Amino acid sequence: MVASPDGDFAPAFNAHLAGWNFAMGIRLVRATAEEVTAELEIDKRHRQAYGIVHGGVYSGLIETVSSVAAAIWARSYTKKQSVVGLENHTSFLKAVREGKLSATARPLMRGQRTQVWEAGVTDSAGRTVARGTVRLISLEAGAVLAGEEARINRKE
Repeated sequence: MVASPDGDFAPAFNAHLAGWNFAMGIRLVRATAEEVTAELEIDKRHRQAYGIVHGGVYSGLIETVSSVAAAIWARSYTKKQSVVGLENHTSFLKAVREGKLSATARPLMRGQRTQVWEAGVTDSAGRTVARGTVRLISLEAGAVLAGEEARINRKE
């Protein structure tokens, strides 16, 4: 993927949405090595049985923005590594039924082998509805993950 002249990877990422991000309707607003923001418009696919947003949506948003940010940093600054999540700790703070969710991740720690990112999710009114941290491991080029070489798969 190629960044825009200001270092923003969001347009390139959005042009190749696939998998879970596509299924959930996630759109990156801005994606740099320092901060990633994404959003989604809540609809029926995001709600659990009580009609509120499912906790997995919050966890997934937090993991998405953290993973994208960590991947940009790893590819840009550490010899073309890729990253995968090791831990996702998400706290659900406020129930939401409708509107737009926005998630933003910022780094807490970026090392040669692991990174930790902190992210928050806000609702349409700007209230924080979830917070979390994601720890990721950096994989060297050619590393095997689940029996195959770790690489971005755009075929879905």
